Amino acid sequence: MQTFTPDDLEEDILADLMEEINELYESSEQTLIELELRPEDNELQRALFRSIHTIKGDLGLVNFSPMIPLLQHVEDLLDYLRKGQVAYTSTMSDLVLLTMDRVKAFVESVMANGKAEYDDNLHNQLVLAIGRVTPENTSEHEKRLTEAVLLLNPALDIVTDEDDPQNVQIKPPTLAATGIPKDISSEKKQDILFFRDLMQTIERRSNYWSGRGDRIAKLAMYINDVAENPIDEDQLAVASYVHDFGMAFMPLKLLHKGDSLSDIEFNLMRSHVYKSARLLEHLDQWDMARKIVMQHHERTDGTGYPLGIKEDDICEGAKLLAIVDTYDAMTHPRAHNEDNVLSKKEAVIEINRSAKGQFSMKWVRYFNQGMTALLTRGQ
Repeated sequence: MQTFTPDDLEEDILADLMEEINELYESSEQTLIELELRPEDNELQRALFRSIHTIKGDLGLVNFSPMIPLLQHVEDLLDYLRKGQVAYTSTMSDLVLLTMDRVKAFVESVMANGKAEYDDNLHNQLVLAIGRVTPENTSEHEKRLTEAVLLLNPALDIVTDEDDPQNVQIKPPTLAATGIPKDISSEKKQDILFFRDLMQTIERRSNYWSGRGDRIAKLAMYINDVAENPIDEDQLAVASYVHDFGMAFMPLKLLHKGDSLSDIEFNLMRSHVYKSARLLEHLDQWDMARKIVMQHHERTDGTGYPLGIKEDDICEGAKLLAIVDTYDAMTHPRAHNEDNVLSKKEAVIEINRSAKGQFSMKWVRYFNQGMTALLTRGQ
């Protein structure tokens, strides 16, 4: 390992650099998701190229030289892409994101410690691997890109085509079969299984609800894992399964109404939050789950319900559940959107478009990170 110590730089310069890298990282995640929908969209390809080019230029201005060759070769690859000389693939997306992860970690280390360690030998291998992807060897692109990705993250699982041992591919990430945490006490497991069974019965009340509890719990647990589990898994699992329990006690005519709701009807629908929370009212060990349930329809700008609280007063679990709940509603038929169900990728884009004032941007970033990993690999 080598150690990089930068020239003396003012803290505000480093802070500005980190802020721009974060902004470009987020916009690149969004661009990569949209490229999955429109892989031949040249404007998206050019936007991705510009992001990497800008980051490389910023690092050059502060003389963070160890990262420049790697970024230059990723930029060269994206230059081929925008010129139509290579095709966009999901593995290319992985390469871009992992490269940006490495750059962010490098700059963060300099900011925190005044120096950063890096593996010059690894960087040389990466430069060579990426440089092997050229317009002339189209049939080898996926293999070469995968080799580069595995150099960036050797911990990724891989699978090999038995008929072609040289054809190495990244094993797709998988969601759990259910949203029930693995390492929990027997008592808590019995509670969660009870709530899951209860909700599976509730789901039969409407044709639109089948499988919803498991879908939301699995995705919430997955995104929480992406964020390194800041939310208690047990509490999140319970909240995911019971947050819409109260909807079962609404009139079916109201649940299946395709037109806009009247003020009276909307207020009745909003009352499901209280009904759901009461299910946990006397179960002290699930107090946090109850809080998540109560707050999952609050908005960060204070326009949500039932209390109209703002972001600082909304618990982390509710912030995450709000995003996952909305995403599931967008991607599955409901009475009000039966003919307008979005694809998974379209729903991610829409979540980002409507995020300001509605969702926690921190959790939108984790959501983007997790969904990018899933969607670019076809899950």
